[in-house]
Amino acid sequence: MESERSLIKELLSNYERNRKNLIIILRELQDKQGYLSTEALLEVSEHLDLSPSEVFGIATFYKRFRTRPLGYFPITVCLGTACYLAGGKLVLEAFARELEIKEGEITENKDFSLSSAACFGCCTQAPVVNIKGKIYPKLTPAKVEEVIINLRNELPED
Repeated sequence: MESERSLIKELLSNYERNRKNLIIILRELQDKQGYLSTEALLEVSEHLDLSPSEVFGIATFYKRFRTRPLGYFPITVCLGTACYLAGGKLVLEAFARELEIKEGEITENKDFSLSSAACFGCCTQAPVVNIKGKIYPKLTPAKVEEVIINLRNELPED
């Protein structure tokens, strides 16, 4: 917790107390932390002399920002037109069922998180899923369990 606070303070010290810096500060914080914690958002609001609701509003309005941490394996299912028509929504539902979480959530053990995106630009391979930067093409609901089993075998030992 203290290391998070010092990281936030150090980052904020690089920016003058001006509202125009809000988005760039949020982007840099998320890049460093992986998400925007409540503590970080409160520190930003104090630094920029903005209300917490204004900062939280910006952080939750833009899809680019996350207010929850990602799992070790962040799973993002494409729901662009080609992927949706090829069964992307069914793939998303299969991951949710297998992991016992909803879209936007993280598993209790923090191994997996689940989200969707508009398009990865892999339309000829639809439906596609991005897991920790790796594209899984032509995924079907029937293949989801196998993917999760293989990922669990790649988890680091505690």
